[in-house]
Amino acid sequence: MRRRYILYIFIALVAAFSGCTMQKQCPAPDGKLPDQVLRPDLMAGGAALGEVPADTLAFSDMEWWTLYADSLLNRLIRKTLENNRDMRAAIAKIRELRYTGRAAIMDQLPKVSARAAYENEIMHYYGKDLSPDPEMHLKGIVSWEFNLLGASVWKSQREADRYLASVEGQRSLQMSLIAEVVTAYFELISLDQQMAIIEQTVDVRRETTEKTRLRFLGGLTSETAYRQAIVEYASAAALVPDMEKRIALKEHQLAWLAGEFPTAIERSRLTGGKGRTLDLSAGIPSDLLLRRPDVRRARVELDAAMANAGFHSANRFPTIRLSFAGGFENNDWQHLLQAPYLYPIAALTSPLFAFGTNQARYRAAVQQYMQQKALYEKTVLTAFREVNDAMVVYRKTREETMLLENLQDAALKYVELADLQYLNGVISYMDVLDAQRKYFSAQLDLARNKNEERIALVRLYKALGGGWSEELPAGALTRSQERRQEKVVKERLSDSTAARPGLTPEETLRENYRLYLGHQVTERTEKLIRRDLEGTPAKKPRNRKRK
Repeated sequence: MRRRYILYIFIALVAAFSGCTMQKQCPAPDGKLPDQVLRPDLMAGGAALGEVPADTLAFSDMEWWTLYADSLLNRLIRKTLENNRDMRAAIAKIRELRYTGRAAIMDQLPKVSARAAYENEIMHYYGKDLSPDPEMHLKGIVSWEFNLLGASVWKSQREADRYLASVEGQRSLQMSLIAEVVTAYFELISLDQQMAIIEQTVDVRRETTEKTRLRFLGGLTSETAYRQAIVEYASAAALVPDMEKRIALKEHQLAWLAGEFPTAIERSRLTGGKGRTLDLSAGIPSDLLLRRPDVRRARVELDAAMANAGFHSANRFPTIRLSFAGGFENNDWQHLLQAPYLYPIAALTSPLFAFGTNQARYRAAVQQYMQQKALYEKTVLTAFREVNDAMVVYRKTREETMLLENLQDAALKYVELADLQYLNGVISYMDVLDAQRKYFSAQLDLARNKNEERIALVRLYKALGGGWSEELPAGALTRSQERRQEKVVKERLSDSTAARPGLTPEETLRENYRLYLGHQVTERTEKLIRRDLEGTPAKKPRNRKRK
């Protein structure tokens, strides 16, 4: 008993030494982050734009079907999340890594096998006759192999972190897909609006050309004015085929994102998200990093890199192998069950000549961790930059929209006055054409800039970590989780709240349940990031318990 306790104490001391060594060799990422994500000068000046006070983080928490109050857009987003091929591949990757992690956990347990065989060894020693030695045996074998520094534990931790990284990667893809679909949808609506402006301008210039022709035939104007009117009409008409081409290509892009062959896209004439404004005078706390799946993924991959380094570190040291075989063995079948067989083995193996190879692999794994640490810190810096960039673009685009609206109003009045003065013979027809060109250009510029404003809001929404939810895709659930989900659905269907747009109450409950599962999966990721933000010392990865 005393020897057993000594062995336990020895293993505990070696494990503690291993954990301290890994913390020393794999330092924590730089947690010196500013309290606010936005620059101080960007947090002021919102009142000058007439922004409505709003909670920015609450804005990023809004579901996409709430933010974009367009049923056709919401339907297109849901179709994309269900049929997009990259999304399906991401779901398959989640399932693959979950099974890989399960296999790594099972490798830590003792292995049980059975063997039934008949062997007939014929011996012919020098100076002796042939001597057959038949053997029949029925044996059960229990074996267990474990490293003194817990290599198998590090391995299972590494696979678990890779699984969590795949979950975060799927969410990052979902966020990007939603932003890409919404952007393309708004661009398609903007193209429709520009097409309507062009067609209206073509009709007006056609009428103007006809009137100019009549005035030229009547001697009231020169041929130069008539030819100029023809040129203006032709230049406007030439924009129609190019705009039709751009509309068709944009429809093909949306169909491809939704996992369909090229087809026409049904869309609304409304502008989704119009009128939403933000007041960021209170700033955005650094807790924003908890909301971005790309940051969460980079943090889990960093932890996986540390676990990988721990695995290679432990793999340098001895391994204990315990094996026990028991059963029956005899040289004839008649008395087989009367001849018990026991064969216990305990061995301690150490990589003597391979220690240099394992040491090199360990050092390489540490450098891989340092690479991943730099990538994680870069991802955090990128998140801060993207929020500030999106805020600058959003605010300046809004300012430009307000100025272009004034420009369009002024250009319209200019056209009206030019027409009146031309009819009274005060100005030439060239001045009228110049006014019409300025008004046409102002209309197109305003339509394009309003689209840029909507897209800027989408990019800000994405930069704030919006456009995704905690729910796991249905294809990523195990069978046991699906059975549990079915049970919960049946038990709570009568108590479910109002269904989400486009979903039945049962479908709503299913998605809420997947949301619960997703929150449980990523709870550990949030703890890692909060630890970085607070600058608390890291705990030993091998002692962390997963929930």
